[in-house]
Amino acid sequence: MDMTWEFILRIFVAAMLGGAIGLEREYRAKEAGLRTHFLVALGSALFMIVSAYGFSEIKLGEEQRWDIARIAAQVVTGIGFIGAGTIIFHKSENVIRGLTTAAGVWVTAAIGLACGGGMYILAIVSTALVLIGLEAFNLLIGWLTKRHKRKLEEQIRKNALNKNKPE
Repeated sequence: MDMTWEFILRIFVAAMLGGAIGLEREYRAKEAGLRTHFLVALGSALFMIVSAYGFSEIKLGEEQRWDIARIAAQVVTGIGFIGAGTIIFHKSENVIRGLTTAAGVWVTAAIGLACGGGMYILAIVSTALVLIGLEAFNLLIGWLTKRHKRKLEEQIRKNALNKNKPE
C-alpha cells in the first residue's frame, strides 16, 4: 500500500476510535464529546505521522539522529493542558468535576498516537477497554447508588415505625 494511503488509514482509524469514545461522552452529556475526542485522536495521529515521516528528507550528519518521540512527548504535554481546562473545582460544593473527561481526552490522544504509529490492534483494544471501563463503572456506580438509596429508605421506614410504637 502506498504510504500516503497508509497515513490516511492511520488518521481515519484514529478519528473513528476517538469518535467512539466521544460518542459515549456525548451521550453522558460530558464537557468534551464527539468532536473533541474525534479531533484529539486525529490530531495526535497526524502529529505522530509527521514526527516519524515528515522530516525524512532532511539530511543529518553522522553524529546527528532524528528523535521521533519528541513530537509525541509534546502531544502528551499539550493534551495535559487541554485536559486541565476540563477540570473544574466547585468551591461551594467542595467537589472536583471533569477528571474523567480529562483522563478520556488524555487516553484518546494516546490512542491517536498508537494509530499514527500503525499500532491498530493496540489502539482498538485500548478503545474497547476505555468504553468498557466507562460503561462498566457507570453501571456499577448506578447499582451502588440504588442499593445505598434502598438501605437509607429502609432505615427511615424502620425509624418511623419505631417512633410510632407505643411504649
